[in-house]
Amino acid sequence: MGRKKLQEFSRRERQIMDTIYRLGKCTAAEVMEELPDPPSYSTVRTLLGVLERKGHLKHQRQGYHYVYSPTMPKERARTSMLEHVMDTFFDGSPAEVVSAVLDISDSELSDDDYQHILEMVEGARKEGR
Repeated sequence: MGRKKLQEFSRRERQIMDTIYRLGKCTAAEVMEELPDPPSYSTVRTLLGVLERKGHLKHQRQGYHYVYSPTMPKERARTSMLEHVMDTFFDGSPAEVVSAVLDISDSELSDDDYQHILEMVEGARKEGR
């Protein structure tokens, strides 16, 4: 499957994909429970079908229900999403992304978090990334 772009999603589709990634897999009723100001059940089912036709979701039948899951692993989707955010809001600069993360979370990062970040940066430097 090719790289899916954030722009391909309507607001509702994005909310549904966020829910499915958060839960891992779920039924239309479970998606509906998680949505803010949820649309009708039939609308949720229709949107799930649209996302499946676009290649973002797959389903398995379990009893009388379809259980939906993403076609792209969470780790790959996370990378794709971060690349999009980096390109759109940070002019493609990883340093700007890290700086923004540190600015908004400096009070929440523990010494262990900082150490882990430093180790990842050092590892990336050694690997030539």
